[in-house]
Amino acid sequence: MIKKGISYLGIFFLSVLSLFPLSVLYILADGAYLLLYFVFGYRRKVVRENLLNALPHKTLEEIVVIEKRYYRYLASLIFEIVKMSSISKKEIEKRFIFKNKEQVQEYLDRGQSVLICSAHYGNWEWGTLGIGLNFSADHYPIYKPLSNATFDSWFKKVRSKFGNKLIAMRQTVRALQASKDKPSIFSFGNDQAPSKDESHYWTSFMHQASSVQLGIEKIAKRTNQPIFYFKVNVLKRGFYDVDCVPLCLNPAETAGFEITELHTRFLEEIINAQPEYWLWSHRRWKHKPKHQLLFATNESRKQA
Repeated sequence: MIKKGISYLGIFFLSVLSLFPLSVLYILADGAYLLLYFVFGYRRKVVRENLLNALPHKTLEEIVVIEKRYYRYLASLIFEIVKMSSISKKEIEKRFIFKNKEQVQEYLDRGQSVLICSAHYGNWEWGTLGIGLNFSADHYPIYKPLSNATFDSWFKKVRSKFGNKLIAMRQTVRALQASKDKPSIFSFGNDQAPSKDESHYWTSFMHQASSVQLGIEKIAKRTNQPIFYFKVNVLKRGFYDVDCVPLCLNPAETAGFEITELHTRFLEEIINAQPEYWLWSHRRWKHKPKHQLLFATNESRKQA
């Protein structure tokens, strides 16, 4: 009961904070950056280890620069997410622009559903809101529920603004069946590691042995629905655009794990180009493969 009361108090505080304009929230974000990085050192050990392992070609000085840029962006991202509960359609449409969206809409207009692949890169939460506004089809973002049921219910409501219909990961197949008679959009994150028990496919990602979710490939091959990668570009603080990139238009014709490798390699290119906008504080590589010898070491890759 006490825990639920604290949760409701936190939700009330976040809802009030959301009413402030972004210009004010960004001032708070500047202060939050100093606290997160210099005072509390929020997950600095995790971030530093991830950066060093993922970017072995960078010097320590370059890693520190990226690290600071990441924390500065993370602070802004936190307050942008806070803003979601009160942000208007007009402001999202101004700050999150979709390019080449007509390629996706053509499939929907023909009555064909589409799969979207993206990552925790840039402001993925605003991107979810933007999809609901930009396409004439039901949008089903696949998400992992929060452990706090009270916060999960509130945040699900916030994310569902503008027509989104959030689906918990374990309910994906049921939702696909329920929506099969009308064009729809299902969006998946491709960078969240599976649980240890569900780590069935391992590959090299950012110079490390990494388990990868197979959900989007399994669904694409079963339904032959085209896959688009929504590549988020950070233009400046609080402004983004998205390239709607056709990743695989005939999934049924692909070989096993080909789709998984396609989106994994594409995300690598995105991260290497501007690493500061990916979620480095996530423990992406906490699980290790049982047969480590199946994977080349960083040193052997350098020599290849």
